[in-house]
Amino acid sequence: MKLMKKSERILLAHGSGGKLSRQLVEEVILPGIGVAGAVNLDDAAVLQLHGMAGRAKGPRLAFTTDSYVVSPIFFPGGNIGDLAINGTVNDLAMMGARPGFVTVGLVIEEGFALDELEAALLSMRKRALEAGVTIVAGDTKVVERGKADRIFISTSGIGLIPDGREVSGSLLQPGDRILVSGTIGDHGMAVLSQREGLEFRSDIVSDSAPLNSLVEEIFETGAEIHALRDPTRGGLAATLNEFATGSGVGILVEESAVPLEPSVSRACDLLGLDPFYVANEGKLVVSVSETGAEQVLQAMQGHPQGGRAAAIGTASSDHSGTVILQTRVGGKRILDMPTGEQLPRIC
Repeated sequence: MKLMKKSERILLAHGSGGKLSRQLVEEVILPGIGVAGAVNLDDAAVLQLHGMAGRAKGPRLAFTTDSYVVSPIFFPGGNIGDLAINGTVNDLAMMGARPGFVTVGLVIEEGFALDELEAALLSMRKRALEAGVTIVAGDTKVVERGKADRIFISTSGIGLIPDGREVSGSLLQPGDRILVSGTIGDHGMAVLSQREGLEFRSDIVSDSAPLNSLVEEIFETGAEIHALRDPTRGGLAATLNEFATGSGVGILVEESAVPLEPSVSRACDLLGLDPFYVANEGKLVVSVSETGAEQVLQAMQGHPQGGRAAAIGTASSDHSGTVILQTRVGGKRILDMPTGEQLPRIC
C-alpha cells in the first residue's frame, strides 16, 4: 500500500538516505520514470553488453550518476570538487568496477567567486588523477543570483567490471563477516563544524577519498566478497539496514568494535547526534564470507585508506531484515534506518 499522497510535499528528510528517501524512490520516482517491479538499489547500474565475435556475452559495465549540493562548499579536508569525483569513483568501485570515465555538470550561481570555482576544479583534477579516471565531457549553466546556492555539481561515471566479480546489497549470506575500513562519521562532522551557527573547535577533517585502489586490494585476496558499500547519506546505520533488508538476513553489530575518532564522538555527544547515522565519504563496508574475513581485514589494514579497518559484525538467519546493535554496556537495541535528516546538505 502506498504511504505517500499526491498532496504531500518534498521534505529535507526525503534526501536523508533513510526511510523517507527509499519511500520517495520506490513509490514516486521509479514508477514515475516507468520502472516496474523490484530493483536492486545499489550504488550503480550493472550493464551487460552484447557479445562480439566468439563471445556469448560482452563486458559488464557499471554506470552511475550523482549530484553534490554540500554546504559549505569548502570544509576541513576537502570541498565540493573532491566530493564530486570521489563519490562517483566510489559508487563505481562499490560494484566491483574499475572506474574509467567521468562527466561533470556545473550549475553556477551568478556572483560566485572565480577563485573558488578554480579551487574546486583543481581539486576535481587532482582527485581524478589520483583515482586514475578521466573527465571526458561536461556542461556548464549559470543561473540568476538567488536561484542556487553558489554551485551544484552533477556527475556520471562508468567503469569496467572484471569477470568473476558480482557484488550487491542483496547477496549477503548468513555467516558473512561485516568489516568497515575505518572510523565513521568524520565527513559529516567536518562539514557541520564549518556550518554557520554550528561551528565548534575540533581537529575533525573529512575522510573524502577515492576508494578504488582499496577495493582492488580486497578483491586480490581471492576471498568471497558479497557486498560493498560506501556509507554516505544515512551513515553506517543506513548501509547495514540496506544490506539486511536487501538480502533478507539479520545483522548483529558490536558497538565497541566500530572505530570512532574521540573528537567525532565528543562532537556527536555535544550536539546530540548518533555517529552511526552521520555520513562518510572515504570509508567502505564489506560483507565477506567467514573463511575469507581475516585475509580481507589484513589486506585492508595494510592499505593507506584502511589502517583503522575493523570487523564489526556478523550476518545471520536470525531476526531477518533487522540490524541489532550489541551496546558497550552489554544490552541490545535495534539500529534502525534513519527516519529524518540529521545533517542536511552534507554531500
